[in-house]
Amino acid sequence: MPRPKNPRNICGRPADSCFKPNRIPMSQLEKVQLADDEFEALRLVDLLKMQQQEAAIEMGVSRQTLANILKSARFKVMDCLTQGKALIMHHEKEEE
Repeated sequence: MPRPKNPRNICGRPADSCFKPNRIPMSQLEKVQLADDEFEALRLVDLLKMQQQEAAIEMGVSRQTLANILKSARFKVMDCLTQGKALIMHHEKEEE
């Protein structure tokens, strides 16, 4: 049984909930889910150019956890770009 995830600090949100290849209906595409923490890791490290240690602190995770999240996120993005899949980004609703 896997350990439960610790809460992570997520500040950024995607501009859209989906990116997909042109001229192909969504119903015909394989879909890949990008989790909130994967989006945030990409945003901090690849867009904002933070060092992994700094981004890990910002997200409230260890540097190794951040590296694992980044590896997963980058694989998903490249899988979509190279294989013509839809990248789905639904941010989780915060509990009130």
